[in-house]
Amino acid sequence: MQPDEAGGGTAVTPSAEFPPLRPDEVATLRRIGARWQPDRPAGGLPVDPTLDRYRGRPAPTRFGRLAPIEMFAGQPGELVATPPAHEPRSRPARAVSRLRRVVLGPPLRSSAVLYERMRKLVALPILSSDLLSSVAYGPEAMLTVLVLAGSGALGLSLPLAAALVLLMIAVGLSYRQTIPAYPHGAGSYIVASDNLGVTPGLTAAAGLMLDYVLTVSVSVAAGVHAVTSALPALAPFNVPLGVLVILVLLAGNLRGVRTAGNIFVLPTYAFVVAVLALLVVGWWHAAGRGFAPVPPPPVPAAEGLGLLLVLRAFASGAVSMTGIEAVSNAVPAFRPTEWRNARTTLGWMVAMLVVLFAGLTVLIHLDGLVPRPEETLLSQLGRLTFPAGPWYPLLQASTALILLLAANTAFNDFPRLLFFMARDGHAPRRFLHMGDRLAFSNGLVALATAATVVFVAFGGHTASLIPLYAVGVFLAFTLSQSGMVVHWRRHRGRGWRRRLGLNAVGAVLSGLVLLTAAVAKFAEGAWVVVVAVPLLVLLFHRVHRHYARLHRALALHPPTAGPPAGPAVAPTPGSAEGEELPQQVRHLVVVPMARLNRASLRALAYAASLGQPTLAVHVAPEDAEAERFREQWRAWGDHVRLETIVSPYRAVIGPLAHYLEALHAAGPELTLTVIVPEVVTRRRRHRPLHSRAEQRLRDALRALPGVVVTSVPVHLTE
Repeated sequence: MQPDEAGGGTAVTPSAEFPPLRPDEVATLRRIGARWQPDRPAGGLPVDPTLDRYRGRPAPTRFGRLAPIEMFAGQPGELVATPPAHEPRSRPARAVSRLRRVVLGPPLRSSAVLYERMRKLVALPILSSDLLSSVAYGPEAMLTVLVLAGSGALGLSLPLAAALVLLMIAVGLSYRQTIPAYPHGAGSYIVASDNLGVTPGLTAAAGLMLDYVLTVSVSVAAGVHAVTSALPALAPFNVPLGVLVILVLLAGNLRGVRTAGNIFVLPTYAFVVAVLALLVVGWWHAAGRGFAPVPPPPVPAAEGLGLLLVLRAFASGAVSMTGIEAVSNAVPAFRPTEWRNARTTLGWMVAMLVVLFAGLTVLIHLDGLVPRPEETLLSQLGRLTFPAGPWYPLLQASTALILLLAANTAFNDFPRLLFFMARDGHAPRRFLHMGDRLAFSNGLVALATAATVVFVAFGGHTASLIPLYAVGVFLAFTLSQSGMVVHWRRHRGRGWRRRLGLNAVGAVLSGLVLLTAAVAKFAEGAWVVVVAVPLLVLLFHRVHRHYARLHRALALHPPTAGPPAGPAVAPTPGSAEGEELPQQVRHLVVVPMARLNRASLRALAYAASLGQPTLAVHVAPEDAEAERFREQWRAWGDHVRLETIVSPYRAVIGPLAHYLEALHAAGPELTLTVIVPEVVTRRRRHRPLHSRAEQRLRDALRALPGVVVTSVPVHLTE
């Protein structure tokens, strides 16, 4: 099967939050337009909407000494907003905007999205930092469990490492063939949804989301631990340091993909070079003694050596594979040809992972090292291999950097997963929005917030976070590979049996690790993920149910039969919010009046200018005040029907809202337009001096169907 034949997904563009209409919706739109009877003035619009009439040499205005800047550029049939059009009007907001530009950089045009994609040499460090950095704590996590049975059990690390290497290769090959099958994004969510159904897809998404949050927390915790191993004086500040690192990662990713790539390229490559140098020198020393392993120091057994402990050690070592799915999730972020570049990058990543993981595990065994709480195994190995010179500090510095920056993989994939889920209606639509640097800002902030909460809650301890780690990611692995088995059975192209077999092996092995991690680590904290996944799936279904109900409510309905130019069609009773033709709308304009002044008279004049039935309403605290207002009203001329409401308990908003609700119940086919006079002050410090009754009334009426609330502002000039 060729990549272009695959389904699944659409390109990630800034226009994704504005989906086009379906063909049936376009047909309905044409039928509605055929019956549209607008009341368009014969002379056209009173101003030129293209703004060409007002173009010319800028000149100072009465509101300022500086000449105005053109904020829109004209093109045939459209206007294009220029950068000044994005600037806020108030001085404090402009100061915040300038600070934002300093931190995040200037905004990027939507057309720059293609240039923000990654080439392979940049994508490799961005997407592999999580996967490769896990070798700094993956072997140690496995040995930490084995040493509970005493130093004699550490010999099992070699067969367990061999099994993990086979698992890495199997899952890596499975994802390599998943990428061309889903060239627009081969994430576990898309693959499982497309082949297994909505609920399995959402289950995979929930597992991945938890994995990404834990990736940030674990990577930052491990990085801070690497720093405190070299600088023990910083140990009391591990939580503030970790939070600071998460904020720095957030700022770097908010600047966009290319900027993030420039930040994360050097640390990743420096770590790979440092570990390879460590392996070369360490293996050279081992060869000098004939590869004879150094006996580890005696460690008393705290637990008996049994199958459960071995399975726990295997599951702990499997955290070295977290991040292997990052490339398949981020296929749209590559430069063309996207799927081919992504597959090549994944091949490099898996090869480097196997070499680093296997080499470190065997070297630790040969040097007889055991885990110690005060120092990481990689630090011990570095001190032993490089007893003098600058190499140990360089190793620790590169390790700390890649561990701290490994969370960038999650920052790249978490927002993209939310994008695909929001596109399908299973996540809030705000996650479809690209920020002004063409990054999914809302998704990045959501990830940073969740990771910070988890990091602080667990005190920044890596050992406390590791048990939560493997369940979510291997749940996604299992569902993704199972989905690919179904995919190959449906699309029986050339070599489908071989591809099906590879994905089946990956699914079985991932499923075994999933069961092992869930059972063996359930009491240590894995129960949190086991409980959280179904709760998240339920939440996703509720979000989708809301959007489905919204879509049904806002769907276009064909107009009733009849000639396009015929008489106005009477709306169905009780459907004041269902009109789609101007001749179907019946208005009643209501103007709440507190007193007769310029603001209220301007609101009345605006209401009367609409040419619709108009009603004025006054709420008085007692009969005497109501009579005084009616006398003033008659003095004005009684040009509009007035209704007074006496509120003996002196409440205004409640009685007025209930009166409007009663009006709507008496005429459900009417559209009530409530026009509220509003005094607008120039200075913020003056706002607390006003009651803001118009905003309170708007809030009270927001839940009432068939009611439109608008305000007529009167601006204070002093």
